[in-house]
Amino acid sequence: MTQQNTLQDPRPKNYIGSALLFFGIFFTATIVGICLILGMLTTFNIRWKIGYVWCAVIRWMTRVFCGLTYEVEGLENIHPEQPAIIFSNHQSAWETLALRYILPPHSVVVKRELLYLPIWGWSLLTLKSIVINRKNQRAALRSLLEQGSKYLNEGLWVLVFPEGTRAGAREVLKFNIGGAMLAHKTGFPVIPVAHNAGDFWPRYSFFKYPGVIKLKIGPVIETKGRKAADINAEAEAWIRQAMKEMD
Repeated sequence: MTQQNTLQDPRPKNYIGSALLFFGIFFTATIVGICLILGMLTTFNIRWKIGYVWCAVIRWMTRVFCGLTYEVEGLENIHPEQPAIIFSNHQSAWETLALRYILPPHSVVVKRELLYLPIWGWSLLTLKSIVINRKNQRAALRSLLEQGSKYLNEGLWVLVFPEGTRAGAREVLKFNIGGAMLAHKTGFPVIPVAHNAGDFWPRYSFFKYPGVIKLKIGPVIETKGRKAADINAEAEAWIRQAMKEMD
């Protein structure tokens, strides 16, 4: 059973490691954000590689400063030549960074409020993010369907967090239907992903705890000719079961 690190009281090394990681992310993100904005004069592939290298640096800092690593199961289900829609549970900032390092080049669905962050938020636009306004569900769905279809047809993958917000450790919230509607409309397959990052990198917490995050990549869910509700239910059921197996 995975140790529930989020219930532990922070130790001095957690204070030090978490502080070093925080400042490391802040400093490097500013530099990378500027590079990505300037990179608008280049190709998307170059900008993607810049983001990829940055996530590799964060991976290294997370391991060195906090003693936090991860292991991946199911990489054989990822075929870079066949774009797909990834459904991942959402517990922390960890997966937003790690999946950019693990998965093929992809577009991420992000909330509009992130664009208000100087440099960091602006740089998200350079990576073909799908920006949605969560306060206007109809407009958000339209943006997801239009931009998601466009990027999938361009050969990019699309990463969706169907819960819409970060859940607590070992918790899976009810899935929104938008990602499944994109799959229904386009016919591109869905691949579910489950992880327990919240046990070590809790939401809304400054502290990071040592350990090994488990990330499972599920089998392809075919979507052609299927209803969005059925696609959504199958992906959600797989992720819930994977989370139980991690416990």
